[in-house]
Amino acid sequence: MRDSTFLRPPLLAAKSCLGAIVVMLWTAAAMPAQGQPPRFPGRQWEHKPPAELGLEADRLQAVSTALGGRGCIVKQGFVVQAWGDQAEKIDWLSSAKPVLSTLLLFAVHEGKLRSVDTPIAEFGWELAPKDRSMTFRHLANMTSGYARPEPPGEAWAYNDFAIQLYQKTLFDRVYRQDPDAAAAAPTRLGGLGLEDGLSFTPERRRLKASARDFARIAWFWLNRGRWHDRQLLPARYFDECMRPQVPRDLPVSRPAETNDYLKIGSYGGGSEHFTRYGAGIYGFNWWFNATGRDHPTSRTWPDAPGDTVMSIGAGGNCSVLLPGLNAVAVCAGGDWGRLEAGAEQSVLNQRLKLIVSACRERGE
Repeated sequence: MRDSTFLRPPLLAAKSCLGAIVVMLWTAAAMPAQGQPPRFPGRQWEHKPPAELGLEADRLQAVSTALGGRGCIVKQGFVVQAWGDQAEKIDWLSSAKPVLSTLLLFAVHEGKLRSVDTPIAEFGWELAPKDRSMTFRHLANMTSGYARPEPPGEAWAYNDFAIQLYQKTLFDRVYRQDPDAAAAAPTRLGGLGLEDGLSFTPERRRLKASARDFARIAWFWLNRGRWHDRQLLPARYFDECMRPQVPRDLPVSRPAETNDYLKIGSYGGGSEHFTRYGAGIYGFNWWFNATGRDHPTSRTWPDAPGDTVMSIGAGGNCSVLLPGLNAVAVCAGGDWGRLEAGAEQSVLNQRLKLIVSACRERGE
C-alpha cells in the first residue's frame, strides 16, 4: 500500500501544535470506554432499550420528535432510537461529500493515488494556468479555486462545480469504475455489511442510502476506519482528516461569475453558495466544532462537545459523530435548521444540544 505520503497537511504545517491537540482529543475520544472493544452490527443493527445503556428514553424521544423525518441514534454500537422508514433509500445531497472523501482515502490506501496532494492535472484535465496546482486536497477542502477567480488554496468557497470536478475525477479517472461498483467493493464500503445497499444518482453521483445504512457509514467514521476485526482504512488517515483543514484566516472568494470552463456542470448548487462559514471549521467535506474566522471566540456549535463532527446536506440530511459519547445520530429529511456557526440560539445548535443530552449516560 503506497500511503506513506498521505500525512502532514501542508495548509496546516504552521499550525501543527493546534492540529496535534485536535488529533489527541479525537483519538482519545474515539477509544472505547474502559478498554472495551468497539461493537459493530451484523446483518442487522441490534436494538437495545435505552435504560440498559444508562440512557433516558424520553430524551431520545425528544430528539426524534424535534427532528422528524427518518433517522436513528446509535450508542455503543446499538440502536437506541429509530424513527421513520429505516429502509427507504434517499439522496443524501451534500452529506454524500464526505463519502467522496472516504473513497479518496481508499484510493490512496490502494495505491491508485500517491497521496491526497496528487495534482488533478495528472488525470488529463485541461486546467487553466491558474488552476494547474490544484490537488485532491484542495477539492475536498473547498479551496480549489475551480470556476472562481482565485488560484488553489487562496480562498474558501462552498463550490458545487468543484465538487463535480472532484467526483468525475475520482470515479472516471482514478477508479475508472461505475460509482456503485467503486463504493460497494468488499474492501471499501461494501465491507460494512449494508442492509439496503448504496447507489449513486446519474451524472452528479450523489449518494442514495437508507438511514440505517448511512448510520453504518457514520459508525465506520467514528471508529476511524475499523469494521469488526478489520481495519479497512488506516486509523491515522482519520487522525489527519478529521480536523479542520481550512486555515482560520483564509478569505472567502471574491464576487465573480462562475467560470465553468471545463463544462462539467454542478453537483447541485453554485460555485459560491450555501454558507460563507468554512475557514477554521471545514476539512475533507466534514464540519467540525471549532472556532473560525467569523466566530473566533465561539465554537461552531457552542452546546456540543469539541470533538463533534457533522456531515451536512440540504433538505435536512445530516449525520453527527460524538466520539466522546461513543454515539452517532443520522436523520434524513429532518428539521436540523441552518448552519449558523457560533450562534447558541440557532436551531442546529439546539438540535445538537438535545442529541448530546440524549446520548449522555446517567451521571455523566
